Amino acid sequence: MDTRFDELLDFPTYQTFKVMGVADDALPVEVISCLQRLAPGDYTPSVKPSSKGNYHSVSVSVRVTSKEHMEEIYTELAKIELVRVVL
Repeated sequence: MDTRFDELLDFPTYQTFKVMGVADDALPVEVISCLQRLAPGDYTPSVKPSSKGNYHSVSVSVRVTSKEHMEEIYTELAKIELVRVVL
């Protein structure tokens, strides 16, 4: 992944990651577990269901320290089986 995060943001900074995935109770648990490995912290995710209830959106604010760190978080979150999109 080659992004321009370093040109757009001053690190360290807090970034809100929005993870959209299948409506499953395990989704927020797996997202937080992944974030704990990459950026340990005390996270309180916000979970919102889609209008039909088939998908959930999990939003979490994370302290990122560099462009590479942010790219790694996006990449690892996208690898979670229940995840469909990471914004």
